[in-house]
Amino acid sequence: MVRFIVIFLTVYTAMNALVYLKLRVLLPARGSVQVALVLFLAVMIVAPIGVRLIERGGHEDPARMLAVVGYYWMAFVFLSLWAFLGVTGLGLVCRVVNSVGGTTLPIFTGRGTSLAVFAGVLVICLYGHLEARSPVVERTVIKTAKLPPGVDRLTMAQVSDVHLGLLTGKERLKPIVALILAEQPDLVVATGDVVDGDMAQNGEIHELWRRLQPPLGKYAVTGNHEYYAGLAQALEAIERSGFMILRGKAVTIEGVLNIVGVDDPTGGSVVDEAQLLTSVRNGLFTLLLKHRPEIDDPSRGLFDLQLSGHTHRGQIFPFRFFTGMVYPLQDGLHDLGGGSYLYASRGAGTWGPPLRVLSPPEVTIIELTRMDQGG
Repeated sequence: MVRFIVIFLTVYTAMNALVYLKLRVLLPARGSVQVALVLFLAVMIVAPIGVRLIERGGHEDPARMLAVVGYYWMAFVFLSLWAFLGVTGLGLVCRVVNSVGGTTLPIFTGRGTSLAVFAGVLVICLYGHLEARSPVVERTVIKTAKLPPGVDRLTMAQVSDVHLGLLTGKERLKPIVALILAEQPDLVVATGDVVDGDMAQNGEIHELWRRLQPPLGKYAVTGNHEYYAGLAQALEAIERSGFMILRGKAVTIEGVLNIVGVDDPTGGSVVDEAQLLTSVRNGLFTLLLKHRPEIDDPSRGLFDLQLSGHTHRGQIFPFRFFTGMVYPLQDGLHDLGGGSYLYASRGAGTWGPPLRVLSPPEVTIIELTRMDQGG
């Protein structure tokens, strides 16, 4: 964790330094203004860490205020970095063309360019704010011969990465719950990072989740942020919301299907996933709940469908390309071979900046339908 903090602060400081160089030319040259800007940037750089420390100290309102400013600023800095890199690259191309062809194409430098870039980034931030509050339903149909007699269709709702905490509360959860209620699923599963703050005593959140009463129940697994938020209170919050938490556990639900859940590795626990899956080799459809879209090779073929989240598909474009380097199967349905599939959700909430760009939040509806043994 210390190494991560050091790397984060180093990279984030460099990004803020770039923004400072571009921003200062747009502000009055008075020393007091420049000093104020530097002090503001210094506070913003440590804000993500400060938010956690202040919240854990029991000062929720100050932590929320710092989170609002700090995380929106983080999004502004990230997007500004990529925008200026793009503009600089375009300017270099124009320089080459001008040099070779004798043209006078603009090279995109100076005060006007910086002003245009920052204005464009502000527009994108506004769009991202709205996108993050507009969850959509993604649908997937899987044919299987493993449904028991008398069950021709089974509907599951997956919700992942809600990140309930300082900036994500009941107003963000309401439309998510409403989408699930409208689908009337037989089963609801949460694949980690449901909680990202102290939610144990938040009765409004629990009441919203308890509106979901699917006939086959609600099941959840831990994500890495349950550990960051404090595992004991996170588990309490999820259980009070009506979920059964599967921590290295396999259950058979009313003779209809098997559900296997494993903890996120952040907790340091080691589970023999293949052995756990083998314990429910009873001919029924086996669902594996696992926060990260990683495949344990010995498990391949022992489950029918793995449901995961974690990556948010990068959350803010173009970060999907970086998350994709670590988790190539970060979005949608993937055939793993051996009769196993993985569905990776983009998640329903946000982490850090409370916005999304070209990665809308989702509630996933998976429909299992009967397939004849021959088809």
